Amino acid sequence: MTERDIPLGDVAVPGFRFAGLSCGIKKTGAPDLALLASERPCAAAGVFTQNRVKAAPVVLSAERIARGSCQAIVVNSGNANACTGRDGERDAYDMTEAAAHALSIEEKLVCVASTGVIGQRLPIERVTTAMPLIAGRLAPGGLGDFARAILTTDKGPKHAAVRRAIGKHDVTVAGVTKGAGMIAPNMATTLSFLMTDAPVDRVWLRQVLREEVDATFNAVTVDGDTSTNDSCFLLASGAAGGPTLRGDDRAGRALRQMVHEVLDRLARQLVRDGEGATRVVEIDVVGAENERDARLVARRVANSPLVKTAIGGADPNWGRILAAVGNAGVDIDPARIDVEFDDVKLVAKSRLASDDAEVRVHEIMQRTSYTIRIHLHYGRAQARYLTCDLSHEYVSINADYRS
Repeated sequence: MTERDIPLGDVAVPGFRFAGLSCGIKKTGAPDLALLASERPCAAAGVFTQNRVKAAPVVLSAERIARGSCQAIVVNSGNANACTGRDGERDAYDMTEAAAHALSIEEKLVCVASTGVIGQRLPIERVTTAMPLIAGRLAPGGLGDFARAILTTDKGPKHAAVRRAIGKHDVTVAGVTKGAGMIAPNMATTLSFLMTDAPVDRVWLRQVLREEVDATFNAVTVDGDTSTNDSCFLLASGAAGGPTLRGDDRAGRALRQMVHEVLDRLARQLVRDGEGATRVVEIDVVGAENERDARLVARRVANSPLVKTAIGGADPNWGRILAAVGNAGVDIDPARIDVEFDDVKLVAKSRLASDDAEVRVHEIMQRTSYTIRIHLHYGRAQARYLTCDLSHEYVSINADYRS
């Protein structure tokens, strides 16, 4: 059995329950507290921001998830609990303590995540007071409530789910994420939560999450800023039954592919929902000397404000692309570069390809999505990045974020 694009309200992952509600962190009264819990301790893995300024929940969760076990994650939105000193550290611990008490589980099995405004003290009493209520609302079909409670400037919840047979057992991998701005994940302002009912070895689970996040979340950008709070969790309940998956045999590859699909679809939704974004563009770099160089070029082009504003204005300003390539800090031959927009060549050997190329590319750039392919003709390595335009609305949203 294979199911894709399962509606959020129909997503259920055996072994897990979810809930979300408003506890008064957000001035609007929108949902701002979320909880997920499993029936028993899960194999678990997490990857977190590589920003050296880390929020208190990141530090605590990274320490606890390193053991490879987790049974619950409590999340708040509207306040990042970042740059809050000792008070923030205590608040993160208090959130996990309150959740553990409400669920009657060990506190060391509870992780925490926060998102929102940096530098403000979390109203911890509102969170802890609401914990028994949200624990009482946990339900297998509550993922929609959970997904809505973790949002900040997002237009709406983001989710992905895949269900298919591995051997004789039906297995589900589902995930939700949030994020629209401060998006340039570097996780070895996204919060992402993946759950599966497959039985998975905890050491191998950590490897799968790290490698698949690197191939998906770490290859997207909205504005080039890496958050203090980026966190991605993967929990495996084992409720589907069957032998424990622990490597890249046929069954293991099947699960890895499911994890990749869910992460890739979530990552694309992040870019599509970029603050003020109107276009999603894939930057494909080919012909680099090595993969590292290809990724550096793709990331530099994807993050260039000049390229991103040109995308927003549907302006085929190819000089901006070449300038970004040259600023990536890798060895290239400036005279060899080709640039294509979908099936139209705009640049050939670093010169305008044809008299009508800009007119044809302008038409392509008015689409909501397309691909920019940059051929360096310097080697055989390649890489991709997903980006979006930078619009007037992005400036407005972020200028007014704290007001």
